[in-house]
Amino acid sequence: MKSILSIGATSALCASFLFGATGNDLVKKALDSGLKPIPTGNELKKLTGLDKATKAQIELGKKLYFDPRISGSNLISCNTCHNLGLGGTDVVPAAIGHKWTPNPSHLNSPTVYNSVFNSSQFWDGRSAHLQDQAKGPIQSAPEMNADPKIVLAKIQSIPAYVTEFKKAYGNNVKIDFDLVADTIAIFEKTLVTPSRYDDFLRGNTKALSKDEQEGLNIFIDKGCIACHTDINLGGTLQPLGVAKEYKFASVGGFKGDANGMVKTPTLRNILETMPYFHNGQYWDVKDAIKEMASIQLGDEISDEDVKKIETFFNSLTGTKPEIIYPMLPAQSIDTPKPKFD
Repeated sequence: MKSILSIGATSALCASFLFGATGNDLVKKALDSGLKPIPTGNELKKLTGLDKATKAQIELGKKLYFDPRISGSNLISCNTCHNLGLGGTDVVPAAIGHKWTPNPSHLNSPTVYNSVFNSSQFWDGRSAHLQDQAKGPIQSAPEMNADPKIVLAKIQSIPAYVTEFKKAYGNNVKIDFDLVADTIAIFEKTLVTPSRYDDFLRGNTKALSKDEQEGLNIFIDKGCIACHTDINLGGTLQPLGVAKEYKFASVGGFKGDANGMVKTPTLRNILETMPYFHNGQYWDVKDAIKEMASIQLGDEISDEDVKKIETFFNSLTGTKPEIIYPMLPAQSIDTPKPKFD
């Protein structure tokens, strides 16, 4: 006759077989699959580069991020398309810029939250880091439509900004366009949103509910981690349409980089960053999951599994840093006037 202990062990094995890994086994499975939690403390500062940043630089970067005078029209700031109160996005299918111009390729604004963990910036991955990325939208005609020389003239004509640059970088600082972009990027590096999911990966098995754990297990088993992996569950360049063509590939005509690669968006805070895909064609995350499983994995995923993965996504909604809207310094009579052409 089998002992009670033996029967219990057999039952546990059957449960694991039927319902997938849970608890500590799932933590190990996730980590072995390439998923990683957001680091904490000094490790996070070192990874993001904030170990070399000062509070003065971060605060100055925040002001520049929110200042619409960085744009040619004085109407558009970084926060316009990457709204920190809206999950770091603008919640429209295609970004709208200068003179109400929609993005020419109908590209959706990716979230700025956790973007420091991306290995590629922009949908085509043309920038490797935030410092370089910050320069693009400022100069782009359909976005902020600003001449870098005029941007510098505006900043240098505002006495309080000149003082703050000196406070942040020293009295001999040379204020140039690269430094402006670098300073904005320093602030963006602070926009990290740890969640219960990170606690789970660090071993707190109670951080996720049983349903969320089941969703994570399915997420791994289906192969979603092939693209949505590492700290950011995304952020790398990957081919789009591996098994079949994306249903709305013709909307905007975006083809990715020269090799047809497209940046995989982060899944962190995914339930706050609709609409989905590079051209914003799906508003319901369940539809996006189905489309991704179909075109990337060749899997006609069931509604039940889709719902379970969506449940797991709840655990990816993180704690946002407290952002107090800054009071921007007054311009002077010498500050270049806005242009609307």
